[in-house]
Amino acid sequence: MPPTSYQTIKLSRGRHSSPEHGACVMELASMLAGESFTDHPRSVSRPIASFLRAYNDLVDDRRREDLYRYAAQAVGTVSSSAVEDARVARLLAWGDELWVRRASRSLLERLRFRRAVQERSSDPEPAGTYAVHAIGRVRDDAHAAALALVDELIAMGPPVPTAADVADETVGVQS
Repeated sequence: MPPTSYQTIKLSRGRHSSPEHGACVMELASMLAGESFTDHPRSVSRPIASFLRAYNDLVDDRRREDLYRYAAQAVGTVSSSAVEDARVARLLAWGDELWVRRASRSLLERLRFRRAVQERSSDPEPAGTYAVHAIGRVRDDAHAAALALVDELIAMGPPVPTAADVADETVGVQS
């Protein structure tokens, strides 16, 4: 059997010990970035990674197929703290919009909603999880909205230049 690579890996729920056991969307991103196999790749914006990790685990296999492209698009999205904070704020606002629109909420959902609002911070982990929990049942319209949100988060700001980017620009200037 050929070795598992980013070209042959199957996206699945949860955290995985190695690519041979599958990968979530962020583990695939770590492979594409040439990082160690992890669901917390350094090259991906923390708010984007938080949302995608939680969403990867929420959706069914058919919809999870749509996340392959986001593994690649998320690589290199780390940006300034202002952009990362804006991404967190957008996740929270998007989650708020969904919670308000959901007509039928159980008492447990309402308590979770209130707690999440009270515990807001600039930490991207609860923000991404909060937004995903607000989705409720994933139907095609909710899936399209979630993917549009990820597109919006990715587009929010230019990535922070890396040392390699600066070196490339310097080489281009000297040519």
